[in-house]
Amino acid sequence: MKRLLFLAIAMATVALSSCNKDDDKNKNDNAAQHDAQFEGIAKAFLNNTVYPTYSALASATEELVNDLQTLRTSKTQANLDKACTTFLKARAEWERSEAFLFGPAGDFGIDPHIDSWPLDEDAFNTGIKNTDLLNALDAEDGDEQAAANLGNTLLGFHCVEFVLFADGKAKDVAAINDLHLIYATAVAGDLRNHCYQLEVSWMGDAAPATHRAKVEALEMNSTVAGGEKSYSDNMLGAGKAGSTFPSWLSVIQQIIQGCVDIADEVGASKIGKPNTGEDPTYIESPYSWNSITDFYNNIVSIDNVYHGGVEGKRDAANSLAKFMEANHPEQHKAIEAAIDGALKAIGTGQTDPGTGMKYPFVNNIADPSAKAASQACATLVEVLEAANNTIVAK
Repeated sequence: MKRLLFLAIAMATVALSSCNKDDDKNKNDNAAQHDAQFEGIAKAFLNNTVYPTYSALASATEELVNDLQTLRTSKTQANLDKACTTFLKARAEWERSEAFLFGPAGDFGIDPHIDSWPLDEDAFNTGIKNTDLLNALDAEDGDEQAAANLGNTLLGFHCVEFVLFADGKAKDVAAINDLHLIYATAVAGDLRNHCYQLEVSWMGDAAPATHRAKVEALEMNSTVAGGEKSYSDNMLGAGKAGSTFPSWLSVIQQIIQGCVDIADEVGASKIGKPNTGEDPTYIESPYSWNSITDFYNNIVSIDNVYHGGVEGKRDAANSLAKFMEANHPEQHKAIEAAIDGALKAIGTGQTDPGTGMKYPFVNNIADPSAKAASQACATLVEVLEAANNTIVAK
């Protein structure tokens, strides 16, 4: 009897051991499968979202500098209107990049350098009267002088916006004097340089040679921790020696967290601070009345990341959406609904009257529609965080 009992226990132990090995094998197989999927998602993220967005941004800011130089040479309303159109084009690309402000945008301080608000109007008006400063900005290296002599609240998009726009439209060209254009052209040059830096930092040798040459000439950082890796090489080397990403899972976590961060910023800060009265002056794009469009494009940046690329260049098969739909369908539905809900609650401003937030935001910060948009963004934050937690748990 004792012998039979011993044999039964031994056989059970062998069976349990076999089951454990099978479980371990299944777990390893699932992990390998997910790693392959995560690598595909990362490649689509870079090729179809990051690269085209930053390339378009670099081109648009380059065009903006050219437009301002033309406006200085020939100060006509048509040339001013052209510069305003280009400004808004560049602005859209920047806002559609904000779901991935991790990397060079944060590491090199590019985000606050080119997109701080509110503009220090008093300092701007004082600077315009400073002959030495204007002479420096008017020199051949005026873009470098702007970077060296002006603080973040006097640089970037909102300085150029202040010169070009008033009350939601292009100014009367007669209201813009030559000193304004000297200032704006130098600041736009610095803006362009930092957009080149973003492009080169992610794309490395695949960025245009002229953009790489400018970044190199200005001795701007464009590699991870001053080493030899571009930010894309660093991401695609996940799990290997020298990469800051210990695994493909950590890459996906970072990508989703970037979406969480901008959804939270739009809802809690960009809309929330003015709407709640915490800071009524904290209004993005107040001169062009482009605030609502900015917010909308921030959510578009999340949509692009989630669905595998910018409009017209999507790889749906290698997207976060596809992964979530296959593995966590209910959460996928919640994310889709939350993205759509945030886009509808924000609206597209003047071009879509009667829906979304009341236009212009600068004149309607306390309107209930702003609170509704803020809450919609909070919902998006919640579902994205839940997705990140689920992926990590698996």
